[in-house]
Amino acid sequence: MQDMETPDRPLTGALRRAAVKKNVAAIHVSGKLTLLQRKLSNVLLLNAYDTLVQRQSHRIDARTLCSMIGYNSNDMETLKASLRGLVETSAEWDMLDENGQQEWGVSSLLSYAKLKGGVCEYAYSAALAEKLHDPKVFALINLNIQRRFTSGHALALYENCYRFVRTGSTGWWPLDLFRRLMGVNDSVYYETFKHLNAKIIKPAVAEVNKTSNIILTPETRKMGRSVTDIRFKIAQNPQLAILALDDGEGVRNTPVYAQLRGQGVSDRLARQWINQHGAEAVAEKVRYVAEREDVKNPARYLQTALTEASVAPAVPVSDRAKRLARVRDLVASRSPTQRDADKRLFLSRLSDPAARLDFENHGWMSALNAVAIFAFWEELLPGAVEGD
Repeated sequence: MQDMETPDRPLTGALRRAAVKKNVAAIHVSGKLTLLQRKLSNVLLLNAYDTLVQRQSHRIDARTLCSMIGYNSNDMETLKASLRGLVETSAEWDMLDENGQQEWGVSSLLSYAKLKGGVCEYAYSAALAEKLHDPKVFALINLNIQRRFTSGHALALYENCYRFVRTGSTGWWPLDLFRRLMGVNDSVYYETFKHLNAKIIKPAVAEVNKTSNIILTPETRKMGRSVTDIRFKIAQNPQLAILALDDGEGVRNTPVYAQLRGQGVSDRLARQWINQHGAEAVAEKVRYVAEREDVKNPARYLQTALTEASVAPAVPVSDRAKRLARVRDLVASRSPTQRDADKRLFLSRLSDPAARLDFENHGWMSALNAVAIFAFWEELLPGAVEGD
């Protein structure tokens, strides 16, 4: 960490940035969110983004929401607690508007949220929705990167720094503001910079640099011997730059993008799936879902299928057919008691409702669970599926 004794320019406000006119973000969210709440907030924003300023409320399937934040549980109480936290959390901005006038505002992060019939409905205040929808003010966080974080402090630091990636620096933050952004402003322990640096700054910077598409270098400014301000220099991480979301028009011109939109998938989510999994892999899942007459929620089904694909190597269609044939023969060779036990054991490993439903409907020939099925039988009888 480098020390800087003199400021580049005088500070005019805790959240004020002279570079706002240069498309620098100037909105901050309280750092007291848990890692789960922070991920939830980003998924809700991504889901609502296309119609953020047109619609007063937004909806998303609750189980899809849980799947997207990596919370594969039927415990709706945890989801309720997380949503409650977002409603109780404030977002604050202090910036210059397009006419050069100073504007300060504060809003709850969500104006309300409710769960009914397996659907999560939520809304933003009109003022906050306008700010969140403006890319000059607020930067969306890519879910592919978000998923990699294991620390709430690291994700909070990444979010607050990534919004300044175009300028290469966050600008100076007074330490009291930085503590608030990290959610530790109520702790006497972290009023000592030595503790703040050892327990919050260093671990968070290390995870951001290892996990994300940017590299952070912290610098401090002192008054006498006391550290008063901190800023973060920001550079691209070339090794993980591929994780960044492509906002170009190329993906929108592909046939699979049009198919996803036709299935009710939002613009942002459609582009993210294509960037993450590849157009060919997504197109295969879309074709599979389109052929299924029992799928009532295509978007959720696609999310499940793509999540399954992301945690295991891809299997070519021809190889998959051969392996499914081997599985069919293995099942036929088992006794009725063994077959029943095999089914119950495999079902116990499926946490996603859509995956369970597909297995209940199609058994061991469930294409949605193909990768998991192959792994299950290979574990049960090594070499029986993967062997020649």
